[in-house]
Amino acid sequence: MTGMTSSNRPFLNRRLAEFGTTIFAEMSALAVQTGSINLGQGFPDTDGPEEVREAAVRALRDGRGNQYPPGPGIPELRTAIAAHQERRYGLSYDPDSEVLVTAGATEAIAASLLALVEPGDEVIAFEPYYDSYAACIAMAGGKRVPVTLRPHEGSFRLDLDELRAAVTDRTRLLLINTPHNPTGTVLTREELTAIAELAVERDLLVVTDEVYEHLVFDDAEHLPLATFPGMRERTVTIGSAGKTFSFTGWKVGWVTASPGLVSAVRSAKQFLTYVSSGPFQYAVAEALSLPDTYFTAFREDMRAKRDLLATGLRDAGFEVFTTSGTYFITTDIRPLGETDGFAFCRALPERAGVVAIPNAVFYDHRDAGAPFVRFAFCKQTGVLEEAAKRLKTLAG
Repeated sequence: MTGMTSSNRPFLNRRLAEFGTTIFAEMSALAVQTGSINLGQGFPDTDGPEEVREAAVRALRDGRGNQYPPGPGIPELRTAIAAHQERRYGLSYDPDSEVLVTAGATEAIAASLLALVEPGDEVIAFEPYYDSYAACIAMAGGKRVPVTLRPHEGSFRLDLDELRAAVTDRTRLLLINTPHNPTGTVLTREELTAIAELAVERDLLVVTDEVYEHLVFDDAEHLPLATFPGMRERTVTIGSAGKTFSFTGWKVGWVTASPGLVSAVRSAKQFLTYVSSGPFQYAVAEALSLPDTYFTAFREDMRAKRDLLATGLRDAGFEVFTTSGTYFITTDIRPLGETDGFAFCRALPERAGVVAIPNAVFYDHRDAGAPFVRFAFCKQTGVLEEAAKRLKTLAG
């Protein structure tokens, strides 16, 4: 089979034709083939808290969630999500009408865009952006309008003037990600204030991907956009258990928003997975009520790992950009005499036994991302130490 029918029309519809296999699949396969340390895909190499894992086992054994859970998610988890938003941010949501459980944040993003975007609507997203954003905008028939985060004084920053200039009469929605994957940028109060004012002024909907909300470092602070004036009723906030509790395979995410927005997103979501992750929903409900000491220890552990890998990358000759959140570090390969991130990443497993991701895959403007490469530090300390040792060979 050639991927064509007799009429020469490709099997894959034209909206998805540009995407193909994700870079994560390609690089993870390369890691297996070469026996390399995989610092490409962002998943931990150890499970999260034992008591949370046991809660899932207990639910399985007790027969809770083994059959279809309720479409919006089990009441216990929706209540726990609402309590989390109230306790952390002072955001009050009705568990019955303003919370929706999804198959990870990935489905939450897809359902939100399919529900809220009509063909021809423009969607502004910050590039580099997580690759599912572009695919989901395309599936909804929208037009993506990238606003580029650029290096400035050691980190990637948003140009608010560029953002304002990108808004047109056809703009329907802003797709915001903070803490930001892959750059590690955390939007400041001033930046978020300006985004909120722009959204209100131009009557825009906003979808915010906040899956790394508990992974902010140093002096950075995570501020949900929904807490800003005029934003509660126009913002769909997306969260996830995978990144916060290190159970990425469970695929438990959620949406919090006003009733009308949640109803719209649920209308799309019910025809994607309908429901998912039954027993894991009960476990995540318990996880969300863990004491603050868990979240603090988790953040501090990741901060130490960030510092360990950042030092190793600098010693290997990379320019390392400041990571204020997430579990990724973006580097510049030009100090190593390289300019093509794709070629560099494809050769790195043979050269140094390490796998990374070229940031250019997260850009519409591929040239803008060409020299940048992303590494994940959500791995065991010993693994990161070995990766740093291997990378040091690049420095000669």
